[in-house]
Amino acid sequence: MTKELRRLSIVMLFMFLALFAATSWIQVIEADPLAQAEGNRRAVLDSFEIQRGSIIADGMPIATSVTSDDEYRYQRVYTDSPIWSTVTGFFNPVLQSSTGIENALNPELSGTGASAFFTEIERIFSGQPQRGFSVELTLDAAAQQAAYEGLGDLQGAVVAIEPATGRILAMVSTPGYDANSLAVHSGSQAEAAYDALDALKPNPLANRAIGELNPPGSTFKVLVAAAAYATGDWTAQSTLPNPARYTLPGSTDPVFNAWNGTCGSGETVTIAEALRLSCNIPMAELAVEIGDQAILETAEKFGFNQRFDTPLTSAISKYPRGLSDDKTALTGFGQGDVTATPLQVAMISAGLANDGVVMNPRLVDAVIGNDLSVIREYENTEFDRAVDADVADAVTASMVASVANGAATGARIDGIDVAGKTGTAEHDDDDPYTLWFTGFAPADNPRVAVAVVVENGGGMGQSGSGDLLAAPIAKKVIEAVLYK
Repeated sequence: MTKELRRLSIVMLFMFLALFAATSWIQVIEADPLAQAEGNRRAVLDSFEIQRGSIIADGMPIATSVTSDDEYRYQRVYTDSPIWSTVTGFFNPVLQSSTGIENALNPELSGTGASAFFTEIERIFSGQPQRGFSVELTLDAAAQQAAYEGLGDLQGAVVAIEPATGRILAMVSTPGYDANSLAVHSGSQAEAAYDALDALKPNPLANRAIGELNPPGSTFKVLVAAAAYATGDWTAQSTLPNPARYTLPGSTDPVFNAWNGTCGSGETVTIAEALRLSCNIPMAELAVEIGDQAILETAEKFGFNQRFDTPLTSAISKYPRGLSDDKTALTGFGQGDVTATPLQVAMISAGLANDGVVMNPRLVDAVIGNDLSVIREYENTEFDRAVDADVADAVTASMVASVANGAATGARIDGIDVAGKTGTAEHDDDDPYTLWFTGFAPADNPRVAVAVVVENGGGMGQSGSGDLLAAPIAKKVIEAVLYK
């Protein structure tokens, strides 16, 4: 072989290898992104012919694909949709639109992802029609129903978590919507239904459980107390001055307790008592004493300043850096610049319930194949250790006292020790309050942690409270899990 032929052979070999590498990259590495790309018209057309996998909750299919009698082969159907639509979202190939789990796990549900490659090869040889995989959710049907019914006509959200695993047992946002109205095959009808929902105030398409931020109010006091105990310089029996009026450091702005009096009758008050009675002034004083950096570090260990994919993507709950003393004081009782989603507030309770260990929240247990085999199983994973177990126990004791005979009696359940904390968050002067409850039960062997938010004052302006409106909803959810 001449030198020229040898060189040409080497060049052609490299060209062949480059072509092989490029096609392999496209077919394997880039398969999922290309299949799911909005501009991939072929994928859209193929979706009309695929029997999409079911979405299953507590053994029940809550989203299925049935044979259609129009030009499209399959119709997506949602069972009791308003109860579940916060999580399922909707799927409409005519509009090339999807939300919720339908969007987040579209490759699995449509059978077009990389995980379906070998199944697709087997299907081609067997001559079977293409089908998507099913998705099994973590949701507990009884808890989901209780959360939905508890919220009723209120504007708000509920998130319930299994503390030891991070499995989400309930996620409801109200007002809700019927996903069936958005899954119709008529493009004009689907667009009209979407526009009508999107124009409503409040917007039922918004997921308030993970996407809306509010000041957490007094629910944040448990995190501030945990941050204080974690320093080693403070205990539940440490005392703070107990005035009826407190002026924010470096300002002339006053802070009051909710009832405009002192926190109990003494000149000083313990942190435990301040938590039980939900006093603002001692917790503002405590926040200044320990400093914003200590609170920030603890908040981030509970999940603040972090986005979570459950696989639904959450908004980032925020505790800002470098706060001045006056703003730090406000965060001591969950006001000022601190904001949180119900998911994040539920994670605080779940972490305390789990001896200080915060688990990553998740909504999916498994992806199931057409032969009922498990294609993918989702594992429990630890996010961080927020505090030591003794710190969690100390905060828990005050939360139990708050439900037993303090500010959170609306969550009491006969025969069960419930740990809980209410919150009533203020906005601008005349705006309705945002009402909260968070807690877990049983306190000595927690099976469920919950956060409830009621927005727009629950229709009561500034007259409502977390104990009056949010705590009874949490009680229903807790009972649904414990008495199942």
